[in-house]
Amino acid sequence: MLEAKDHSDKLLVNELKNGSEKAFRSLFDLYYQDIYGYSISLLKSKEAAEENVQDVFMKVWQHRENLNLEQSFKAYVFTIARNQAFNTLNKAANDKVLKEAVFYESQKSHEYGDYSIREEDCKKLRKQAIKQLPPKRKQIFKMARKKGMSYEEISQELGISINTVRNQMSKALESMRVFFQVHDEII
Repeated sequence: MLEAKDHSDKLLVNELKNGSEKAFRSLFDLYYQDIYGYSISLLKSKEAAEENVQDVFMKVWQHRENLNLEQSFKAYVFTIARNQAFNTLNKAANDKVLKEAVFYESQKSHEYGDYSIREEDCKKLRKQAIKQLPPKRKQIFKMARKKGMSYEEISQELGISINTVRNQMSKALESMRVFFQVHDEII
């Protein structure tokens, strides 16, 4: 049964590579609910999850010529969904309006079965990614993300320039992105 699904996915992906809107719609219909549930488990907001799903499939359509028939389509779309959700969360940490929309909406979120397990996996993976940062970079990252301190406040507290804080945060986020790409065991 699983092999038949993989085979049908490969046929649809092949048609999609050739520009078939019908194949695109079929793949969208097949994976919409899974990607939406996964996105809502990460973002805690129906609107943000819906936008994430739309962005995932927009990327699929835009890069359809580059799709790899040997790669699992499901793994591909879940990886895009995860990366975009993490980017949204990183932006939300610095944007007060977005922070309220994403983080405080979680108080109203519903339970979504195995998606809560995936959420736990994501939290563990995020903790591992933070743990592997060099000590000073980790300290700056935690001050910014966990304590909600501004770059200026961090620079004053640590006696370093704002540019150093900015550079360290940029390096921390890049290193975490690479860590997530290497460890995509969530899927």
